[in-house]
Amino acid sequence: MHHVLGFQCLACGRQHDYQPSAIGHRPSAIYTCPSCGGNLDVVYDYAFIARRFSPQALAANPDATIRRWLPLLPIGDVASLPPLDIGGTPLYHARRLGERLGLTQLYLKDDGRNPTASFKDRASAVAVAAAQEIGAKVITTASSGNAGAALAGCAAASGLPSVIFVPHTAPRPKVAQLLMFGAQVFAVRGTYDQAFDLCLAASAEYGWYNRNTGHNPYTREGKKTCAFEVAEQLGNQGIRESGNQGINIPDKVFVAVGDGNIISGLWKGFRDLLALGWSERLPQLIGVQAEGAAPLVRAWERVTLTPSPLSLVGRGAGDEGLIQPVEAHTIADSICVGRPRDGLAALRAVHETGGRFIAVSDEEILQAMRDLARDAAVFAEPSGATGFAGLGKLVAQGLVRSDERVVVVVTGSGLKDVEAAVQAGGQPTFIEPTVEGLRAALSQAKLAECEITSTR
Repeated sequence: MHHVLGFQCLACGRQHDYQPSAIGHRPSAIYTCPSCGGNLDVVYDYAFIARRFSPQALAANPDATIRRWLPLLPIGDVASLPPLDIGGTPLYHARRLGERLGLTQLYLKDDGRNPTASFKDRASAVAVAAAQEIGAKVITTASSGNAGAALAGCAAASGLPSVIFVPHTAPRPKVAQLLMFGAQVFAVRGTYDQAFDLCLAASAEYGWYNRNTGHNPYTREGKKTCAFEVAEQLGNQGIRESGNQGINIPDKVFVAVGDGNIISGLWKGFRDLLALGWSERLPQLIGVQAEGAAPLVRAWERVTLTPSPLSLVGRGAGDEGLIQPVEAHTIADSICVGRPRDGLAALRAVHETGGRFIAVSDEEILQAMRDLARDAAVFAEPSGATGFAGLGKLVAQGLVRSDERVVVVVTGSGLKDVEAAVQAGGQPTFIEPTVEGLRAALSQAKLAECEITSTR
């Protein structure tokens, strides 16, 4: 892969060369920094890529999936990717929601439309491709549900056995997905963080390829494709509305944060576009956490109080003072993370883009689920609606201008957690099978005020 130069540690800053396989030999798995154990970031030769990849070539490519971004992915062969249509999810101009919030340019990126109904398909596809290219026999991950379902689906499509570790509290629909895709599922009597540590130990013990978020650097590379799509889709929106062509960068992007890998992936994607000269700036990234699982919000508050908040680079992977683990609890299981494994990159993403972190309550998350469904027909699981809950909170605080171009990333479908959807949406009204029964129910519910009346 001539377009990949190597890796840089996000903790100590050291650079490591990319070592391609020798003839007849496959490369080994690459995870964390050999020097300090910190998370790695893939480094690209942007000059090389720019000579072979252009906006014009992109526009001529009819493939809307993540395959269209192959020149910016650490993959040697497109055939290594699972044969699924991942990415190319819709970006909606949510006018009704925008009117309620006083925003003229509010957009929703609905990643619940991916094959396994979550954003995590992007990361799992690239992880499966990497596993295929090193000849791995088994792939594994720890997950609260979505990452595991994404991996199980991508692995099944590629004929690669998968082993998934989930906390025993994972929602049943997500576990059902894992089992239907044929994964070997271990429900750990413990937290997500304990399942994560067990998965690391198991992959070391049995030689399985590890996809763990915040451990495998390629997960960030898959997730960055969402940033590419947002910029391109906003450019296409500009063509339709004003005739202006090209990549358009939003002013603010709101997204739920658990391990921190999605927001760091968005940051990487927008940085890639900037490095290629396809854009001139980065959007502000707004990380939203649940109040009961907000270690990065607390870390952010500590960072902003220090005289030199930019001292995030080179702290070292062992520095636990900045991000302090918490005992996590929230209805949003996908972001119920007490020890964020990509936390340092998430903090850098927010700091370097001039963004911020914010925490929202479970009640605000449930309300966001209702608002997204009833005003935009986007059915989101709790974590998928958390970014929108954060937007509402910042709007109420006067921290979002009415004319800003705002994108909310909806990371998962409400079908992933039906019990939470029932909690947010309520119960149906039960009636007898007669017009009289309907009339009584309408009267009792005072639905006549909503103009549900007879047309006769």
